[in-house]
Order: sequence, then C-alpha cells, then structure tokens
Amino acid sequence: MQHLIDTDDLTDVQIEAILNDAARFKRRRPPALLRDKLLITLFFEPSTRTRSSFEVAAKRLGAAVVHLDPSRSSTKKGESLEDTFANLCAMEPDGVIVRHSRNETPRELAAMKMVPVINAGAGNYAHPSQALLDLFTMKEYFGDLRGKKIAIVGDIVNSRVASSGIRLFTRMGMEVKLVAPEPFMPQSDLPKYEHLEAVLDDVDVVMSLRAQLERHSKPIFDDYGAYAKHYCIDKARLGARDILLLHPGPVMRNIDISDEMLSDPRCKVLEQVRNGVFVRMAILKLLLLDS
Repeated sequence: MQHLIDTDDLTDVQIEAILNDAARFKRRRPPALLRDKLLITLFFEPSTRTRSSFEVAAKRLGAAVVHLDPSRSSTKKGESLEDTFANLCAMEPDGVIVRHSRNETPRELAAMKMVPVINAGAGNYAHPSQALLDLFTMKEYFGDLRGKKIAIVGDIVNSRVASSGIRLFTRMGMEVKLVAPEPFMPQSDLPKYEHLEAVLDDVDVVMSLRAQLERHSKPIFDDYGAYAKHYCIDKARLGARDILLLHPGPVMRNIDISDEMLSDPRCKVLEQVRNGVFVRMAILKLLLLDS
C-alpha cells in the first residue's frame, strides 16, 4: 500500500511516470482505468480547485467519488478524526483524499494502514499534487528544468504550496530564490530577497503566492494595497522579460497579479488548473493501479 503525503514519498522513477502519464492523458483521454474504484474526499478546510480537480480526475478515470463534509460529520459530535477515518475505511473505499489544517494529519492517517491516503494539502508543510502539477507545467514549457531559476514571491512562511514546491523543485535541479518581506520569509538556506526587482533579471519563472495577511498576528502592511505596491506582478515590473508566471490560486487580482498580467500569455494560471486534472489522474493511476 502506497500513500502520497509528500513528494518525498515518491521515487524519481515514480515522479517521471506521473509526468509521462499526465502528458499522455492530456494528449488523449484514457479508458476508464479505475472503473471499479471508490474514492472518498475528506476536506476539513475549504477548497475549490484541489477538491474539484481530484473529483474530475477520478471520474475521468471511471472511479466513483463520495465527498464527506466534516462540518456535518460525527467529528462535530465529538468523534475523533481517527475513529471517523476508521469508520470510513470499514466501508472499503480504495483511497481517501484528505485536506487538514494540521501538518501531521495525513501522515497519521496513513500510519493506520487501512487504505491509501492522498494528501490534498496539510497545514503549511505539504501540498504534493500542487507541486507536481507546477513541475509538469514548467517542464511542458521548458523541457529540461535542471538549472532553471524560479523566484517564489509572497507569504512563503504560511504556504504549503511553497514548502512542497521548494523540496520538489530543488530535487529536480532547479535553483529556488525566495522573495518576501522578512515576516513572510521562512527559515531557509536558500537565497533570500526583500525586493522583487532584485531577481527579475536572473530568473526563468516567478511563482506568486496569495498574501495571507490574516494569518499574521502583527500587521506587516496597513492593507493589501500597501502589500501590492511592493509585490504585485504587473506589466511595469515584468516588462518584456521572457518569464513564466505561476500562481496556485486563488489569485487576488491586482494584489498578487495584475489584471493585465493575468491575460498575458506568459501567465499560466489557468493552464496550471487544466494540468492539475491530468497530473491528479496520473497520481490516482499510480497509487490505485500501478502500486
């Protein structure tokens, strides 16, 4: 039984298989490879893209999907998360896709060894399917990623997307630079910059993140407008540079990325969403069929 809690759970060969399968699925929709499989989604935090993407991916492969709303589950009556999970597993699903606010939750559920667990985002540490779809999007654009440079910009310390991405991108030979005000910056040995302009002439990719001002106990900026003045990706900042622009969503328009840049061909936000379905199809195939 294999789980996907973080990309570290995957071998290089498995990562390559996911990328190759995703590319194949994008070229041509596959047959119902998972027609006899049943998946349960268990999301303790709100999600639009990730939950919908996993559900579409599963259904395109022929699997059935049941969503459990934790706000209406027995966890609200005092039942432990472990007992809720065990009861779901007693119904014999083929896998559970879970999102939770605690970093450790997906790993703890996987340790129960009942069904494959797929982490759809936990705490501020891991979001493996997002890291893989970002990798796929960049690889599709550049081909070989070894030596390519990416700047991750924004509220990095609170971002599971950034955390997972940093581990996967460096593993694949990319150079990662961090751009953020000091309170948004995590502890890291990677190159750190406070000003976006300091890196734009030396990167191939910019990944913008949502500014999560509400997660900080002390105000750093007076408002989102003050943040945008320094970190919004707009035409004036990017100029004519051949830089790929990514964002995991949801994008705060004219705060993370300007309206004009969201319609610029260098911006791949919607392509990331599209690619996310194919990558998650490949993940489900690997864990439920190939493992």
